[in-house]
Amino acid sequence: MSQSLDSLLAEYDELEKKLADPSVHADQAGARKLGKRYAALGPIVKTAREIEQVRNDLEAARELAAEDRSFQDEVEQIEQQLPKLEQQLTELLLPRDPHDGDDVLLEIKSGEGGEESALFAGDLLRMYTRYAERQGWKVEMLDGTDSDLGGFKDVTVAIKAKTTTPDGVWSRLKWEGGVHRVQRVPVTESQGRIHTSAAGVLVFPETEETAEVEINENDLRIDVYRSSGKGGQSVNTTDSAVRITHLPTGIVVSCQNERSQLQNKARAMQVLQSRLAALAEEQKAQEQSDARRVQIRTVDRSERVRTYNFPESRISDHRVGYKAHNLDQVLDGDLDAVVDALAAADRAERLAGG
Repeated sequence: MSQSLDSLLAEYDELEKKLADPSVHADQAGARKLGKRYAALGPIVKTAREIEQVRNDLEAARELAAEDRSFQDEVEQIEQQLPKLEQQLTELLLPRDPHDGDDVLLEIKSGEGGEESALFAGDLLRMYTRYAERQGWKVEMLDGTDSDLGGFKDVTVAIKAKTTTPDGVWSRLKWEGGVHRVQRVPVTESQGRIHTSAAGVLVFPETEETAEVEINENDLRIDVYRSSGKGGQSVNTTDSAVRITHLPTGIVVSCQNERSQLQNKARAMQVLQSRLAALAEEQKAQEQSDARRVQIRTVDRSERVRTYNFPESRISDHRVGYKAHNLDQVLDGDLDAVVDALAAADRAERLAGG
């Protein structure tokens, strides 16, 4: 660990020097990458320096206690600090998900259950939107297909942090992908019976353009159409909305939120880039037969991850056995307890070498 820590401390010092050089900032993308790495190493360096200070303080206190027993209490107090800091450093030195600082693209699709499923998809969108507001993030609507009763058949949004931090949007929302099940009396139910329906959530990091993912224009089918609002009403008199189909993979992305066709196409291409990058990472992990839980597993919507039970006001996350009876608060964006439980399980698994 010491060799790894020494190299990280040296890298941090080198990054600090580079970021202080004004010429580095001429390349904004490069400077942003350096800044993200610098921010990621910050907590490690801070904790390592705290440990060094505490060890020095402990050595000094022991020398004083050897001459005067009244300093023994101070020795014991400092000794209690050290294991906590060392455990914190151990966790910080665990391999991080390289996308933790990234923004995300989030898709919600209604499933079985017709209009009730579409209404639930709308509830999930509101939940994530309110959670983003609590975190100080920005939500950008990219595309959506409304249902007759005001829900969504499908909707795609980008969720972005306002500043670059090691623990960005992906670090909190990466476990949200999967089948979300709801149990409640639908507004369309006249007999008052409880129905079960579901919506699928797909979440993946929004990556910058990379050399590893090349998009051949000949592999794309690009369709344009008029943007639509609630009830299918046209909100634009021109064909500004863009739908791109990547023929080799069958991935379809669309964007109608921007003002012009060119802007919508550029935004849709960014989404496609991120989708293909996520797919490439998933395939690489499968090829390597990685036994640990793959972070990018959220691309798979086949796994039932959570149930929202309205009659009992209960939310259950089936992956970690989390249960709480505060469904109203969760749907209003109070997701931290759920996310914290998932993050804690992930951390424990990584500590155990899983």
